[in-house]
Amino acid sequence: MEPKTTKKPSRKLVVFKRELPFYLMLIPGVTFLIIFSYLPMFGLVMAFQDFTPLRSFKNSPWVGLKNFRDMLALPTFWNVVGNTLSISIAKIILRLLVPLILALLLNEVIHPKFMRMAQTVFFLPYFLSWAVMGGVLRNLFQYDGMVNELLGRIGIDPIMFLGSNTWFPIIIILSDVWKDMGYNMIIFLAAITGVDPALNESAALDGANRWQQIWHITLPTIRPIVVMLLVLSLGSVLSAGMEQIMLLYNPMVYKSSDIIDTLVYRLGLVNHQWSLSTAVGMMKSVVSFILVVISYRIASKHFDYQVF
Repeated sequence: MEPKTTKKPSRKLVVFKRELPFYLMLIPGVTFLIIFSYLPMFGLVMAFQDFTPLRSFKNSPWVGLKNFRDMLALPTFWNVVGNTLSISIAKIILRLLVPLILALLLNEVIHPKFMRMAQTVFFLPYFLSWAVMGGVLRNLFQYDGMVNELLGRIGIDPIMFLGSNTWFPIIIILSDVWKDMGYNMIIFLAAITGVDPALNESAALDGANRWQQIWHITLPTIRPIVVMLLVLSLGSVLSAGMEQIMLLYNPMVYKSSDIIDTLVYRLGLVNHQWSLSTAVGMMKSVVSFILVVISYRIASKHFDYQVF
């Protein structure tokens, strides 16, 4: 009689059992995501209704694409889209350019203590919330704030920074870059440390100075990382920073700083135009989704970047 042979578990089952604790750790995060991100998507039906809370989703009349036509007919709609794109594109470019320059400069620092201190100083604002940063910026740039006090001491009249359509977008863009530049700087520093030192040594033997080595060796080597971060940021081109702008703006600067997210907030929660605000938000989500898909396709094809 032949002895019975025990069937070995499949490789997939072994891997699943090994990774089961990690899947269990994902349950709270996935549950949070489903409750607060996916279930509210049923509310998108409001974009096709004349919705009022008293009549609920079931009894609100259907109006088809009327809310989208009303959205395009809003007198401020295209100005809001222009503000969103201009602020967001400026943030995307400077969020890459400024950290890249800082990373290149810090990489040339010889003293390790100074380098660690500089990294800490640049990275610290990233951990502060916009609620804290908003208070700091208000104290700095309000009419009787520190900046105007310093300007007054050198004979310059006070400037209403937070009420000026010229200065307010500049403050929004630069403060956002200041807050987040430490994060990308660390990414670029990590990429620069991966540059083969032998390339710089060979260039130095050929007579190349430090700037020539940066231009012809360091930058071309880390270019895929820079381009990949730029491509992946395309998905957020319609998100110009609602929290930041909501904490700082006022009706005086609507013309230059009113963005899609703040328009949705005012239409829905202030003016109670639920269906119209949902239509605007849905339009932004659809366009952002398309941009995210395109950016990840580009990143996957040209830079071998894949999430899954």
